[in-house]
Amino acid sequence: MTEEEKVRLRSLKADTAAWLQRDRDAYPTRYRCALVETDRRIGDYVYGVIDNPERHNLYELLAVKRFFRMLDRYKWSPKRVKHFFRFYQALRFSGINGRTRYKLTPVQAFQFANIFGFVKPDGRRLIRSVYLFVPRKFSKTTSSAALAVYDMLFGDNNAQAYVGANSYDQAKICFDEIRAIMFDLDAGGRHFRVNREKITFLDRGRDSLIQCLTANAKTKDGLFASLVIMDEYAQARNTAGKNGADLKNVLTTSMGPRREPLVIVITTASEVVDGPFKGELDGVMAVLRGEKSNDTMFASIFMPDVDDDEGDPATWAKVQPHLGITVQPDYYEREYENAQLSAENMLAFRTKLLNIFCVSDEKTWFTYEKANDLLGKFDIDNVAGHPDCAVAFDLSIHDDFSAVSYTIYSTESKKFYCHTDYYFPEGALKGHPNEQLYRSWHAKGYLQFCKGQKIDVAQIAEDILRRSKKVNIIRIGYDKYKAQDLTSILSSVGARNVLTPYSQTYGSFNLPVESFEMLAWNDPPKIVFNDNPINTFCLSNCVLDTDNLENKKPLKLSQYRKIDGTITMLMTLGLMYTYER
Repeated sequence: MTEEEKVRLRSLKADTAAWLQRDRDAYPTRYRCALVETDRRIGDYVYGVIDNPERHNLYELLAVKRFFRMLDRYKWSPKRVKHFFRFYQALRFSGINGRTRYKLTPVQAFQFANIFGFVKPDGRRLIRSVYLFVPRKFSKTTSSAALAVYDMLFGDNNAQAYVGANSYDQAKICFDEIRAIMFDLDAGGRHFRVNREKITFLDRGRDSLIQCLTANAKTKDGLFASLVIMDEYAQARNTAGKNGADLKNVLTTSMGPRREPLVIVITTASEVVDGPFKGELDGVMAVLRGEKSNDTMFASIFMPDVDDDEGDPATWAKVQPHLGITVQPDYYEREYENAQLSAENMLAFRTKLLNIFCVSDEKTWFTYEKANDLLGKFDIDNVAGHPDCAVAFDLSIHDDFSAVSYTIYSTESKKFYCHTDYYFPEGALKGHPNEQLYRSWHAKGYLQFCKGQKIDVAQIAEDILRRSKKVNIIRIGYDKYKAQDLTSILSSVGARNVLTPYSQTYGSFNLPVESFEMLAWNDPPKIVFNDNPINTFCLSNCVLDTDNLENKKPLKLSQYRKIDGTITMLMTLGLMYTYER
């Protein structure tokens, strides 16, 4: 996204918030029927967005603005909305405590009210297409299941509801929830025939059904859909000889004679940036921005704004309105920590939890050859002059090696010099995927073994203290979530004043990453590593990742492609650049 586009979106959000707040006091009277008399949860959501725009994304604000404009233009039917609300809350859905009835949350109330509340002059429902673009664990499955069952029971006598997806397993997730609901409603099987992929109404006078279909289903002829649910449509691909929208197109083109057809796309973002959904989403967002017109469409979009930090809990609450409801309060914090372990994990975090379309560029940051060129004849134990030194450590517990980096700057050569030590618990070596490699490194003196099953922090503390006799340690950086034992030891021997927690966020790594690139690509390089092949191993395993604020941080591609030595080296650069002498 260009800076010009970002400026435009910032301005649009500010203008929309101002528009919504301008007549705030008049809404309870002007729109009382919808906001209060139909169901107060609709008003709770609407006023929550208006009064706290910073907690909601641009497209939430635009959806509320559009809601008011639709109320001004179309008839509102409280009866339809209340009927669906009562129906939904009478159903039992799967949950961690077994099958349970759930109250609609304010955001769900707003979504369903938009779908069912607006009617045309002839009394038919206005909304024909729905886009719920929400992160994982928002309750997409319960929403889908409820809509399908409702159509079967209260839609046309010959209603045909179809649940479609790109894979059989994905389609079955939603359909199996529908089957469970039908078993609840008719345990004896007197009114419905429930099969593996199809449910039919047995009572005289109704010939409705619900069926599970997938993109590779062979038979789609003779369909007469009244309701179509496309689950995880963002994963559909356009490949050679195949259009990812084929299933959706077949289903929607069968709906022509229906009085109140409804197509519902319920999905989370994916890495398929060139699939059919991404193009549709761009059009949907243009409608919300007022650049296109389509009053028969409703969209609810949850994603970060252009300036949101993906590691900020406020961003997580913005993109996941069910945080603390259907999602445990600490879930995003734990997943963000895991996301920083590899590029693959970060891709999943961004697409599935932040609801951002993105792809993973698996090109390594530095080639093996270039990383190896940075090794030189530098030994921290033989340095002269007691120079200032920044230290940083990154500790594993028992599953892999730990790294401690020492970096100094030479005013004579105008270069940085970095020495990194590596440690591994000997008791965890047997059966480790890198066992033979680590044994070879240890035999050559590159990797130190600790006795036992876990890293010996006392051994590392002793080495740091010994090195402090050769260099003037000005800062010791560490990840505060993984360093309590070692920092306690170092504090007890007088290092309390130099211990410095180093944030693992992208913003904290951006400066040292960019600085390191300039140093490494200078000819000749302005940074030198000690002659240890593990340094090369770590640097050549790095993939440079960029967050939505364009801050950079290296990640690893997989669990055993370790990058710890690179992380600690960058932490020392960050400490040196920000140290005030």
